[in-house]
Amino acid sequence: MKALILCAGYGTRLGSLTRETPKPLLEVAGRPLLEYLIQHAAAHGFNQIALNLHFRDDLFRHHFGSGAAWGVQLHYAFEPVLLGTAGAVRNLSPFLHSPEPFLVQYGDVLTDQDLTALVRFHREKQALATLLLHQRPHSNSAVAIDPHGRIVGFLERPTDQQRQDFPATPWANSGLAVFAPEFLEVLPTHVPSDLPRDVFPGLVPTRRLYGFPLTGYRCAVDSPERLEQLRAAVRQGQVRIACTPPS
Repeated sequence: MKALILCAGYGTRLGSLTRETPKPLLEVAGRPLLEYLIQHAAAHGFNQIALNLHFRDDLFRHHFGSGAAWGVQLHYAFEPVLLGTAGAVRNLSPFLHSPEPFLVQYGDVLTDQDLTALVRFHREKQALATLLLHQRPHSNSAVAIDPHGRIVGFLERPTDQQRQDFPATPWANSGLAVFAPEFLEVLPTHVPSDLPRDVFPGLVPTRRLYGFPLTGYRCAVDSPERLEQLRAAVRQGQVRIACTPPS
């Protein structure tokens, strides 16, 4: 199966840590964060992986090369101008197109979620998109789901008024999703465009947008403090990802 790991951002919220180093390449327990993401995806059958790149793309290419050392085939897509998350998926439509579902994951989100179970749920529901969800009230997103896991409401960066008018929910978007091949047909033509802002809310009426509750560890590296939390979690064995040295 195929996957896209989004790596083109600047990571400015981490200040000096990302002045010369892209966020997905920051060190976590002796290896780049992105190594964990690649090996976890590969362990669940995603062995053809695209990386969209912008800032210091040379560092990614130098470290990972073809991807063979990690048991995957890597495809690099340089963006001279940032396309946004939805724009990146659209740009890589020829690569991602396949009869199989494909994965899209933010390059600064580490999770040991069972992706095989996520794909199984996605197939069973015949979903257009299945988003990994975690519980975090007052997060940057708000997601309402019905008892079957169907998403019945989605807000990205809601205002206080929007939250008041929205069903009470603890669920938030986790930055990882599985998509049916036909999802590529509903992407916006304008760029830059964003999946949570410009795409997911419009999929709610299709009744084919689903949420899958997080059952594993997850950390979004959006601050120096969160990076240190992740480093500690990996050192302490809280993250169930077998990240082995490249062969």
